[in-house]
Amino acid sequence: MGTPEFAVETLKCLVEGGYNVVAVITKPDKPFGRHQDSLQPSAVKQYALSIGLPLLQPVKLKDPTFLEKLKSYNADLQVVVAFRMLPEEVWAMPRFGTFNVHAALLPQYRGAAPINWAVINGETLTGVTTFFLDKNIDTGRIIMQKTFEIKDDYNVENVYDGLMSLGASIAIETIDKIIAGNGNVLSMPQEQMVSTSVILHNAPKIFTETCKIKWDDNCKKVYDFIRGLSPYPGAWTTITSPDAKSNVLKIFKTTKTILPSNDRLPGSISANDGKLLIATSTNWLQLDEIQLSGKKKMDAKTFLNGFRDIENYSLV
Repeated sequence: MGTPEFAVETLKCLVEGGYNVVAVITKPDKPFGRHQDSLQPSAVKQYALSIGLPLLQPVKLKDPTFLEKLKSYNADLQVVVAFRMLPEEVWAMPRFGTFNVHAALLPQYRGAAPINWAVINGETLTGVTTFFLDKNIDTGRIIMQKTFEIKDDYNVENVYDGLMSLGASIAIETIDKIIAGNGNVLSMPQEQMVSTSVILHNAPKIFTETCKIKWDDNCKKVYDFIRGLSPYPGAWTTITSPDAKSNVLKIFKTTKTILPSNDRLPGSISANDGKLLIATSTNWLQLDEIQLSGKKKMDAKTFLNGFRDIENYSLV
C-alpha cells in the first residue's frame, strides 16, 4: 500500500526479490491541469500496471466492496509505505499483521512530513523505522530502525533519495524476519525508546503558510528552514519595492556567511559583486537559487540584472 515515488522503490524490491505480491493498493487518480480535467495516476499505480500487478484504488477504506476484495487476496502480510491512515478492519486483516515504513526514527517525527521537519529543525541524523500499525498514527510497536546522516548541505531531495533506498532495504529485512518467525518477531513499544527528558518533535502536514520565511530568526535557522523545503514545496518570502509594490519570492538554495548583519533590520538586502545577501537576526544569508512568482528559477546574478536599486527593496 503506497502512493508516491518513495513507495515504488520498496514495491520494486519486493517484486524483483521474488516475493509474492498478491495486490497493490494506492490512492485514486488525482485531477490535475488548469481546469482539473485530466487524471494523474500515482507513481505506485504506474509501476504496478507496468508489471501487471492487481490494483485497487479505494476512495473509502471502509467500503464493504473494497474490504471484501482485499480479503479475497488472503494476504499473509501488508506493507505500507507513504499511504493513508488505515482503519482496523484493514490493518488487522492479515494473519501476520500490517507494518509501515516511516521516514524517521520513531517516536521522533510522527506525522505526514518527517523528512521536511527533520531538515528544518537542523537534525544531523534521521533514518527509517518499520513498525506494526495500531489504532493511532505512527505509534505502533517498532520492529527495526536504520539511521541516515543529514549533511549540512543536504536539502529535502537529498534526504528523500537516501531514505527511499534505505526504506526499501529495511522493508525487505523486516519481511524476512517476520517470515522466519512465522509471524512472530521481536518488537518494542515506542514509549520504551526514549526517556521522559527527551523532547519529541512532530511532523505535521506542510501548508503554504507553513513555508513563509521568518527573517528575524538566526542565520542557521533560516538556512535550515529553506533547505528543509527545497525543492518542494519551496520556502517563500515577499519582496517589497520602495513604492510598496510586492511579489512572492521563493528561495531554494542559500549559503551561510560569517558576516554579522549588525544593526540592519532582518530582511534588509545587500548586493555586491553579483552576490545577493539578506540580513537575519545574526548574520547575512547569501541567496543562490531563487524564483520570482511567474518566472523561472534563476541564480542571484541573473536576478540582480533585473534590479538596479535592489538595496532599497526588503523581504518580509
